Parts: sequence; structure tokens; C-alpha cells
Amino acid sequence: MTTKIEPVSHRVVDRPTWLAARAELLAEEKAFTAARDALSAKRRAMPLARVDKPYRFFGPQGETTLLGLFAGKQQLALWHFMFAPDWEKPCKSCSFWADGYNGVAAHMAHRDTSLVAASRAPYEKLVATAGRMGWTFPWFSCEDAFAEDFNVSFSPEQIASGEVTYNYRKTSMRMSDLPGFSAFIRDGETVFHTYSTYERGLDMMNVAYQMLDLTALGRQEHGPGNPMSWVRLRGEYPDG
Repeated sequence: MTTKIEPVSHRVVDRPTWLAARAELLAEEKAFTAARDALSAKRRAMPLARVDKPYRFFGPQGETTLLGLFAGKQQLALWHFMFAPDWEKPCKSCSFWADGYNGVAAHMAHRDTSLVAASRAPYEKLVATAGRMGWTFPWFSCEDAFAEDFNVSFSPEQIASGEVTYNYRKTSMRMSDLPGFSAFIRDGETVFHTYSTYERGLDMMNVAYQMLDLTALGRQEHGPGNPMSWVRLRGEYPDG
């Protein structure tokens, strides 16, 4: 079974006309890049929030702390990976993101930053899943309190109330776990929360999406329903 080929309906022009259109778009891209750089500077200048709770994580060396996830680095980049304790498989969308993480940790370490993922599922499940998927990035099991405090996990009571906090707003929710990304920095043994993002704020961390956005057909997620319904765990697509 192969992917459906979409009809090409773009305007066809000669090379000089194409180059003129490309130059016009390049000017807009440069303006966007400058605006993104300015926004990134504001992000880096965000105030710090001290993390005082003694959160527990479980990994290859047993129990550790949030400070332990830094692995001696000054900064910590943490992917909140959707994998609830009673799930047999991880979230397919989070796995789509995670497929781009192998090899990244070594580069980030040279910018004094530790990259890890954290899920509520037991560590044994994470090890087994990472083995099947070929993932090598550090992946820790976290206690419920950490996921709940960073608004990526919700208790049955919260869900039943019809109002939880996700992406800095109140909303209704049916899922117990959702994705996110958080950044931390430490001063000695004191840890500070610097940033968290959710929903479309996670787009920039998906390599496949960034590449698809540069193609003529883009993500091809138009139409009714969940735009990501096409995503499968790698190896579970009909054509391999």
C-alpha cells in the first residue's frame, strides 16, 4: 500500500518568473527570521521560578531528582512524553517527535544542556519501548506530581470537573496525559523553571514537520477531524 498521490494544482511559470517569486518570498522569510530571533531573545529573558518540590524520577540508576536529570550540566531540556502507566504503547504523536531526538543529546551536552524525556509509565515500560523503537535519548519515569504540576497530566477528578489547565488556559479534557516541553536552569543545586510550551509551541521540535513545511504539499493535514490521524508508530505504517 502506497501513499495517495495528490494532484498538483500550482501555477507553472518559467525560471525567471519563479526566481522573482522566490526573491519576494525570501524577503518575507528574512523578516520572519528576524522576528523569531527577537522573540527568542524575549524567551531567554523570561524570569526564573524556583523549583522547591522534591520531585522523584526513576531511570537506569534507580531513583533520582530533578537536579539529577541535569547530569552535571547547567541547563535541562525536558520533553513531557505522553505515556500513562496503564497504556500498552506510548502516544504515537509524541513518538513522531521522539524519532528526531536520537543523536541530539550529544550536541546539546556541548552547550551545557541535558536533554531527557519524562513519562508517567513505569521505567520498565520505557526501556522496553525504547528498545523496540531504537531510541537512545535518556527517558525517565516521573511521579504523578511532576506531570500534574507542569500541566501535562490530569486526575480523574479534574477531568470529570470539565475544567483543567493546559497551555495556560482552562479547558475541558478527556485525556489523562498530554505533551509539552519544559526548560530548567540550575545555580549550584538550586533549580529554576525557565520555560514551558505546549500544543503548537511544540511544532518547532518536530524535524519531519519542519521539512514538510518547505515542500509544495506541506503537511497534507487538511480535511475534517484530527489533522494528525495519519500518524502511526514508526514501523506500523501499512507500507512499512
